Amino acid sequence: MAGARLYDTIGATYTTTRRTEPRIAAQVWHALGDARTVLNVGAGTGSYEPADRDVTAVEPSSLMRAQRPAGAAPCVAAAAESLPFEDGSFDAAMAFATIHHWQDPIAGLREMRRVARRVVVFTHDTTEAGWLQRFWLTRDYLPEVRALIAGRPSLTELASAVAGRLEPVPVPWDCVDGFFEAYWRRPEAYLEEQVRRGVSVWSKVGTEAERRAVRQLRDDLVSGRWADRNHDLVTLETAELGLRLIVA
Repeated sequence: MAGARLYDTIGATYTTTRRTEPRIAAQVWHALGDARTVLNVGAGTGSYEPADRDVTAVEPSSLMRAQRPAGAAPCVAAAAESLPFEDGSFDAAMAFATIHHWQDPIAGLREMRRVARRVVVFTHDTTEAGWLQRFWLTRDYLPEVRALIAGRPSLTELASAVAGRLEPVPVPWDCVDGFFEAYWRRPEAYLEEQVRRGVSVWSKVGTEAERRAVRQLRDDLVSGRWADRNHDLVTLETAELGLRLIVA
């Protein structure tokens, strides 16, 4: 329940910047196929839950559960690694930007496979060739992120746990969901306190690293160094930053 403890601490302002991005949601919902009953694991405040299907949510954090809007899907307090449902209870199980918080991601994925015939998971390729190098914020300003993912299962291992395939998820330049990579073409957004508070990475790297990264980014924006390093981004409509769907 480590993720629950984290979000009981940092989750109070998540609804300020975190919401469903329609273009990414369309890809997730398409991957759900013809599923009519859907389990959303690590559901948070309810983003990306399809309104036209019968959804049941699982969220261990009481603070996040309390922020689910009126009319949202019913939500159960439980951890991914021990889902309180019978085998094959759902047509599909989905998880969006959550498995990096799970104490045992492989066990959680296998639980999703146990209770559902289809599994759809949004996550990151955290290899050097993937997320770490493709995204300028991790590459140039937050080297501490490497320590956060050390020892975690690789994307290949995660997909293999459910016999899944991988789909790239491009991030639109004007993404309305303020997850970590969302502002790849709007770097000034990372200078805003409320934007950073909606992303768990900043809490995990610690105050000192956050202050240093923000200071360096601000200096590079003023000097033009960021623009020189990332000039190839300014004309892109979407970016490939190592975000993936696991579909099984």
